[in-house]
Amino acid sequence: MPLLKTSSTADADTDTGITRHPLAGQALSGADVIVQVLADEGTRVLFGYSGGAILPVYDAVFRYNAEHVLADGSEPMPLIVPANEQGAGFMAAGYARASGNVGVAIVTSGPGATNMVTPVRDAMADSTPLVVICGQVPTTSLGSDAFQEAPVSNIMGACAKHVFLVTEASALEATLRTAFEIARSGRPGPVVVDVPKDVQNAALQFDGECRLPIPGYRARLRTVQEARLDDAHCAAFFAALMQAKRPLIYAGGGVVTAGAAPALRAFVETFGFPVTTTLMGLGAIDTTDAMALHMLGMHGTAYANYAVEDCDFVLTLGARFDDRVAGVPDKFAPSARFVAQIDIDPAEIGKVKPVQWHHCGPLTIALERLRSYAHAHGLRPREDGHYAAWHEHIAALKRVHAMNYDRDSALIQPHAVIEEINRHTKGTAIISTGVGQHQMWAAQYFDFRAPRQWLTSGSMGTMGFGLPAAIGAQFARPDALVIDIDGDASIRMNLGELETVTTYDLPLKVVVLNNVGDGMVRQWQKLYFKGRFAASDKSLHRKDFVRAAEADGFAWAQRLEDKQKLATTIAEFLAFDGPAFLEVMIDPDAGVYPMVGPGATYAQMITGEFIPSRNAPATPAPASTAMF
Repeated sequence: MPLLKTSSTADADTDTGITRHPLAGQALSGADVIVQVLADEGTRVLFGYSGGAILPVYDAVFRYNAEHVLADGSEPMPLIVPANEQGAGFMAAGYARASGNVGVAIVTSGPGATNMVTPVRDAMADSTPLVVICGQVPTTSLGSDAFQEAPVSNIMGACAKHVFLVTEASALEATLRTAFEIARSGRPGPVVVDVPKDVQNAALQFDGECRLPIPGYRARLRTVQEARLDDAHCAAFFAALMQAKRPLIYAGGGVVTAGAAPALRAFVETFGFPVTTTLMGLGAIDTTDAMALHMLGMHGTAYANYAVEDCDFVLTLGARFDDRVAGVPDKFAPSARFVAQIDIDPAEIGKVKPVQWHHCGPLTIALERLRSYAHAHGLRPREDGHYAAWHEHIAALKRVHAMNYDRDSALIQPHAVIEEINRHTKGTAIISTGVGQHQMWAAQYFDFRAPRQWLTSGSMGTMGFGLPAAIGAQFARPDALVIDIDGDASIRMNLGELETVTTYDLPLKVVVLNNVGDGMVRQWQKLYFKGRFAASDKSLHRKDFVRAAEADGFAWAQRLEDKQKLATTIAEFLAFDGPAFLEVMIDPDAGVYPMVGPGATYAQMITGEFIPSRNAPATPAPASTAMF
């Protein structure tokens, strides 16, 4: 296979002036090539579980770390071993989301690889950059149903951004480097590299700069990356904007992924647009900002959803009108006469909801271009008081329809737990969650002052994500306070990773909001299935989470059942110097509100007993095909 030469950042050849890698031309095994490429690509932590088909790579990692000990005595590329390969995948994802760098997981063949399917699909759905290296049976045994063989290319092909099966050892280095390029470029995602054991053991000549020739991908990427807004395009945008009285920004996870949060905040400061974010976009704007409406959608704030109902202009940034936001697309933002969309992925433009204006290109460049155009043409709607009435309306929505819950209950309310933790952290902690009610309460009641502080499984909704993702985040940000907010059902999925926390003595804080069941499922069963709690009641289960945490080495592990001790227990929990585990027995009937039911519009939003509604919504019986 022909290889593409690219520039390197290593030594320069004094005769030719060409920069060359210091190991260029040296003989290395395939496994050593893999490890050296990982180092070249800036990998700082690896996550994975060993097995026969990946042993050469694991041995190469061991030798590399022994030969390149850092000045402080630490390993340059430690390999973190989880309880399960799925945990490794979510740790790599948590690392990637908290750092913005590519996360790396290395697993063996067969079940090792198939245990990575869910993390890979999760990463693809949430645009998380991963490189997953799987061991594989020797090339001569492919297709023979050999021991621990699985058709990784077939299985992962439907889940990943791209999958490589390396059958030619000479292409190994170029394939690995290209995998990183694909994972981090454009709309990021997971790339899987399946490496047979004989390729790992092959004797190769190291190149130091080669890539695979993927001209189609690079050409498409270059077209998007080089796309710029011309004067006519800008003029069309502002012609519509200057007619608007109630503009709104709808920002998604793409803002965070693109590193465009500073550009968004500058844009908001210039124009005075209120901003609501998706679940994945939390932190794109400081949620305590006067222009911030927090989260919109199925369980978004009532004031954000009402603002969407009332706005007449929508600027969509790095968001895709998914079903949790636009469950009824043609009735999303019904008063908006103009919808604009900027995204890095051309497939997302107008995919769900038609738009009147769009641009496919880098978000930061586009937002800065719009600001500069406005400045050059004297367009100052905020300074001119163009949106004064809209700002007053937004402030009233936030005041009248503020988030609230049953503060007088004798039982511990989960919202109160989040509020108390938030009072200490002041919006600066990294928060990871599982999936379910606890996830939504965390999204609603935590402040997020900056991007990459919120780690959750959005599109896939993967229970078991929270704990391993928090572990990965703690390795990415060792000096940060990382908190896993989990549910009693979600944490069961990857409970074995409690031991990983203590094995590596991570100062991680784990909170389990225990409502003795699958809370979100029960909420739906209560609303739409006449209270038939089929398979969602865990009251007969006998898991003692505190004893489980103690068995895994947590020196601080407590259960909180007394509402009067909430504040003091939270303070002690957060102040503990080391891993800490807190189980809170919460009101089992506490619900997540607001809620936009299946097939309903924002105008039909259910706000519950404690958040004022401006309508009297009915609770429709969903069709049998209604989405959960």
